[in-house]
Amino acid sequence: MLTLSLRDMAREMAVDWLGFGYAALVASGGVLGYVRAGSVPSLAAGLLFGSVAGIGAYQITQNPKNIWLSLIVSGALTGIMGMRFYNSRKFMPAGLVAGVSILMVGRLGLKMLEKSHES
Repeated sequence: MLTLSLRDMAREMAVDWLGFGYAALVASGGVLGYVRAGSVPSLAAGLLFGSVAGIGAYQITQNPKNIWLSLIVSGALTGIMGMRFYNSRKFMPAGLVAGVSILMVGRLGLKMLEKSHES
């Protein structure tokens, strides 16, 4: 007989809203960089990383254990934008994206630990 607790059912059916919000933030940052400064590289990078982050959030929604794509994107953006923030000392946009990205890395790391304890 298969029984699921409410917590298990909620975990299985949960949409990764934080992941989708992160993807939207990254993509909108690229669009904003283009609108304000005419930066085509910002637009391309924002849309690319935002789209891949959105795919990662979708994967987590479908299977909460499938975190790898989201982890790779947020880890890459932590490094890239962290270096840009370190070199420029400007919070916007590099510091913001680096900060939110490292929070995503931490969140996904906790999901990995949770996953390993359930096995």
